[in-house]
Amino acid sequence: MTWPRVPEEQDCEAAGKTIADSRKKLMTKEWGRMNEQRMNGRVMVAVGTYASREEAGLHLYALQPETRKLTESDTAHGLERPSFVRVDPARGRLYTVSETGEGEVVSFTRHSETGRWERKNAQPTLGGAPCHLSLSENGRWLLVANYSGGNVCLFPLEEDGRIGPMSDMAEHDGNGPRTDRQEGPHPHSIVLDPENRYAFVPDLGIDRIVVYRLDEENGKLVRQHETTVTPGAGPRHFTFHPSGRTAYVINELDNTIIAYAYDGFSGRLEELQIVNALPEGYRETSYCADVHLSPCGRFLYGSNRGHDSIVVFRVDDKDGTLTYVDHTPTQGSFPRNFAVTRDGRMLLAANQESDTIVTYTIDAETGRLTPTGDVITVKKPVCLELYEEPGSE
Repeated sequence: MTWPRVPEEQDCEAAGKTIADSRKKLMTKEWGRMNEQRMNGRVMVAVGTYASREEAGLHLYALQPETRKLTESDTAHGLERPSFVRVDPARGRLYTVSETGEGEVVSFTRHSETGRWERKNAQPTLGGAPCHLSLSENGRWLLVANYSGGNVCLFPLEEDGRIGPMSDMAEHDGNGPRTDRQEGPHPHSIVLDPENRYAFVPDLGIDRIVVYRLDEENGKLVRQHETTVTPGAGPRHFTFHPSGRTAYVINELDNTIIAYAYDGFSGRLEELQIVNALPEGYRETSYCADVHLSPCGRFLYGSNRGHDSIVVFRVDDKDGTLTYVDHTPTQGSFPRNFAVTRDGRMLLAANQESDTIVTYTIDAETGRLTPTGDVITVKKPVCLELYEEPGSE
């Protein structure tokens, strides 16, 4: 089954609404509701970094829609390598990992009067180098991937936003052909499907995407099945199309992106296509990192560390396969992470090694990126989380 053809004249937000409405009829649940609203609130950017405990580790910026510039509004100290961030703006919560050998997840809540984020508590992840986390849509669960620990874990979230004691942990085993990077399991992200029924874990070390069912009643991650990728590919980040009918994984080690058809009832993936994220003929060292779709689902973007670019693909509206559009330089070194605004008009790229965040506009017709000229300095930025402050019009 294909999703409806989106009129080319629709802007990205309107197209996202079309897809979300269709998916609501097909799946009886509206996952795309975020795309049904204009960006009326103040758009904020939470920036995770590899800063030390003594430095400002978390940075908060306001994105000015008129000037397309970022202005700093807050920072947080006292965190060791707060690399990956997730925000629940409706509930006033922020969560980050502490990507260290011990490993922690840390919670913050937003003060109702000052608007500042205040630390609430932390919990150990029982695995080294937690590098990615996800929030359930109902705000009850936090899921974490431990890269060097080789495991994933589940935490209940309390009413006040605090993280409860870990309710479950699942270990991975195995290895891959790359002895320098695949000597053991390395879960690199954990992503819930649109229905919040299944969690997908690309494991770079074992060349598999491991799928768990989220058992909310018992607070468990129940292993369901797995999808293997090309040996030595090193799957890293994973994302779903707004329609919920396709999904995409970006592979760090062989610099490819795989498109899958997705069955939301069984949680199974069926490979559709493999594309190269690097320019044809490029032979220098490079590693893929992050992958995102525009809210309308027309375009897919991936970051290349080494080639230092964002690759752009057009998404076929019939089967979700990808057609190459362009490569855009990130104007810096090692773009580990990036984010697309909910209206689909801007993209922000975080260059880890050059300590910069660069802002681009997105062409609604082609998906191509154009730098705005706004470049800010942040020490080792490695995660960008966009959100809107409720009630701030």
